[in-house]
Amino acid sequence: MPLKVLQLCAVDFSLAKFLAPLCFKLQDAGYDVTAACTETVFMAPLRAKGLRCVNLPISRSMNIKDHWHSYLALSKWLKEEHFDIVHVHTPIASLIGRFAAARRGVPVRIYTAHGFYFHDQMPPLKRNFHVGLERIGGCFSHYLFTQSEEDRQTAIEKKIARADHVRTIGNGIDLTRFNPARLSASDRAAMRESLGIPADAPTLCIIGRLVREKGYFELFRAVKKLIEQFPHFRLIVIGDALPSDHDDSTAELLALVESLGIQQHIVFTGQRTDVPEVLSAADVFTLPSWREGMPRSVIEAMSMSLPCVVTDIRGCREEIVHGECGWIIPVRDEEALASRCANLLGNPDKARAMGQAARARAERFYSEEVVMKNQLEVYEILLKNKGLI
Repeated sequence: MPLKVLQLCAVDFSLAKFLAPLCFKLQDAGYDVTAACTETVFMAPLRAKGLRCVNLPISRSMNIKDHWHSYLALSKWLKEEHFDIVHVHTPIASLIGRFAAARRGVPVRIYTAHGFYFHDQMPPLKRNFHVGLERIGGCFSHYLFTQSEEDRQTAIEKKIARADHVRTIGNGIDLTRFNPARLSASDRAAMRESLGIPADAPTLCIIGRLVREKGYFELFRAVKKLIEQFPHFRLIVIGDALPSDHDDSTAELLALVESLGIQQHIVFTGQRTDVPEVLSAADVFTLPSWREGMPRSVIEAMSMSLPCVVTDIRGCREEIVHGECGWIIPVRDEEALASRCANLLGNPDKARAMGQAARARAERFYSEEVVMKNQLEVYEILLKNKGLI
């Protein structure tokens, strides 16, 4: 009988965007894999590819009653399923999942922190509260994966996990799919034309949900300044707000765009399945986020040879070498954001050189295969320790 593995997260966007490659890699290695989360529109394509997906509603709100119902439903289901490994992701699902898995005696319980919820910008009292929750969750885990080395060190310092029970696995993507050599100049021109971007327009791109903490307020105000320097400037926004987002700032963001009079300079693409092709239409990438784990969007941009302007937060400052493959700026600093983006948009040779350095760094550190190999190694160690293999 193959060993049964559950991958648990809050919403199917996370499953499709971040966890699907691991699920299919585990299937290839002989595991019986199930993925569970709240179902929206992203689960059906994974089912069509042969992944067993279960709709298990997990709220991302702060409603304790909702979480209690999710816990009860998950606990009941786990009793029926008899998983050998429960691997949890995302803040709320990870807590609920570990509590329920421990209650049902699941032999191996693993948590991947895709960036701890607490961060440098958080008020101390709130930050300490969430550190405390991570410590409690750690009591019900056998192992912790972090995507950034900074989070690994934080986990040890904050006593969330013991040093011998945590490993940095990094973050990675399919470097073959995200490869600028795969696309020609005519492909870039065709994508620009389809997006309504003039051939000579200096173009910036961002990938991210339309929520406040991605830095959109600062970005849109920076766009106003960039238009003054580059009249044909365009910004490509890949992403949208999710139904599960409890940040209600999307309408406010769109109102800001209108009040600034920059509508004609922004292309909102929504969610895309052809992200490499859309990135090929840009000259520079930015992620002025307030909080991240190890942002995949930056790695995707680096892999497409785009120089990146990112904020000085965990993950971003590990991915980007300041002055080599992009610029690192202070959080919520629209002046610095506009200045650094203008520096690259106005200097194509510098942008090209930084983009090439970004691609080289992605090839060295951010391969999807390496990330999955790290996880499968730990799976085997933990299963052997439990006498399951």
